[in-house]
Amino acid sequence: MPNLTTYKINEMFETIQGEGFHTGVPSIFVRLQGCPVGCPWCDTKHTWEVNLDAEQNAVEVLNKTQESEKWFSATSVDILDLFQEQGYVAKHVVITGGEPCMYDLTSLTSELIEQGYSVQIETSGTFEVKAHEQTWVTLSGKVDMPGKYDVLQQVIDRANEFKHPIAREMHIEQLEEILSQRGNQQKALIYLQPISQQKRATELAVETCIKKNWRLSLQTHKFIGIE
Repeated sequence: MPNLTTYKINEMFETIQGEGFHTGVPSIFVRLQGCPVGCPWCDTKHTWEVNLDAEQNAVEVLNKTQESEKWFSATSVDILDLFQEQGYVAKHVVITGGEPCMYDLTSLTSELIEQGYSVQIETSGTFEVKAHEQTWVTLSGKVDMPGKYDVLQQVIDRANEFKHPIAREMHIEQLEEILSQRGNQQKALIYLQPISQQKRATELAVETCIKKNWRLSLQTHKFIGIE
C-alpha cells in the first residue's frame, strides 16, 4: 500500500455528476484546497489559497452552509471513514478542487479503488497526475492563465477525456493545440463546455461539436439546482 498522504479538504458531498462523460452518475465529490492557476471565470475561487488559519475540524467544514476557505486535513483512511459516517452510498468519487493534482493522489485513489469505488480526477493539467492507473482523468486544460502554468505532456497523454471550457474561437484553437501534442494514440473523448452557459459560447460549442464530431458538456447540475 502506498504511503499515506494528508489531503486538505474544502468540501465533501454526495450529488449527481453534472458534466462530461459521467454526467448523471451518483458521485461523492472531494474538493481539495489550493490552486495557483487563476482562471478568471473560476466558480470555486474560495479554494485557491491555503490559509493555515482556515484549518478547522472535519465536522465544521462538512457542515458549513456557504462557500469559504475553511478546510480540514485527512488521510485516505480518514476519508473512507467519513464516507461511512456521512452515510454516502454513491460508488463513484470525483476528486476536484482547486487543483487536485497539486497532491500525490496515489494513496487516496488506490484505497478507493481497492474498496470498490470508481474514481475520477478533474484537473487543469498543470501538475503531474499521480494516481492509481485505473483512475479516470478529466483534463480541462487551462492555457495562458494568470498563474503562467503550462499544460503538461504527461497529463495530455494520460487523459481519458478532454472537457474544455470555451467562450471564444481562441479557446477552441487552444484545445486543438493541446490535442496535437497527444502522443498517446488511444482515442480520448472530447467535450466542449460553454463558460457560464453564455448564449454565444453555447452556440459556438454546438456549432463546433457538430463540425468536428465532438461532444457537448453542459453543467446540468446548475440547471436543476443541485450542488
